Amino acid sequence: MASRRRLGKKFFKSLLPILLVVTVALVVALGFIVRGITHPPRRSYLVTPQAFAQISGPALKVIDQTWRNRDNTPARGWFLRGREGAPAVILLHHYGADRSWLFNLGVKINEATSFTILWPDLRGHGLEPPVKWTSFGTVEGDDVLAALDFLRAQKSENGNRLVGNHVGLFGVELGAYAALRAAAQDKSITVLALDSVPRTPDELIQTTVTSDLGMSVLPVTALTKLATRVYFLGNYENTPACQIASSLSTQRVLLLSGPEVGELRESTTELSRCFKNPASVEVKTDLRLTAFNLPSATGEDGEGYDRQVIEFLGKNLQ
Repeated sequence: MASRRRLGKKFFKSLLPILLVVTVALVVALGFIVRGITHPPRRSYLVTPQAFAQISGPALKVIDQTWRNRDNTPARGWFLRGREGAPAVILLHHYGADRSWLFNLGVKINEATSFTILWPDLRGHGLEPPVKWTSFGTVEGDDVLAALDFLRAQKSENGNRLVGNHVGLFGVELGAYAALRAAAQDKSITVLALDSVPRTPDELIQTTVTSDLGMSVLPVTALTKLATRVYFLGNYENTPACQIASSLSTQRVLLLSGPEVGELRESTTELSRCFKNPASVEVKTDLRLTAFNLPSATGEDGEGYDRQVIEFLGKNLQ
């Protein structure tokens, strides 16, 4: 019996270095994955106000602006003044994109409604972002509130408050989740147009990892979610979008999605049943085009998508 125990101890000791190497390799691999997904890929802007002005002329005055987030980190965005006293619309892009993805839509909203438009780069996104990381929606909701603070501080040429009492948010995926979080805290946000809303930040992490790996590996995604919590030192929240939506009762909501975004279409459809007032929610989840591919859209599909959003915002924000 004693010889068996000695043999078992020797066997365990021989395996210990291997287990240690495997553990270290796993920790390093997870750290690499978490570092990668919390620092989204960056690319050149699809369009800039300067490039757009060369085509459309100098009448459109979109300018760069900066402000401070609620955690005192720097924020930035493009800003287009509307009519004095008119509502404002903030456009929030999806993970891995930037403000330029929604530039054309914002210009069209302004032309059709005279609303003030703000295009922020969500933290961690855009060229040389002032904040290098994303929190998958945990902090981004507060960042939207900071963007609202910026809008409220703007004055018209007459020295009056530029933006009226009501604000609308248009958000895609990560931007849609951030918009929900902001709307739950600020009653001046009266209109939400949300495209392809994830169920939770964890689901956004899962789709990001799956996209990076080219396949779904459940143990890897599960460990990555755990590692992300460790990475943020407890400052990570996984509040379900449905739970947030259930706290909203007065906002008018438009939910958009389509088959091209897969699971996000199902989560958006499910979200429609979470709001307190179902009569205030419009659902269009059979679209041939979503905002994920809006910049490359041409012809009837692109115009049709823009028209739905503009009409909804114009009708419910006036």
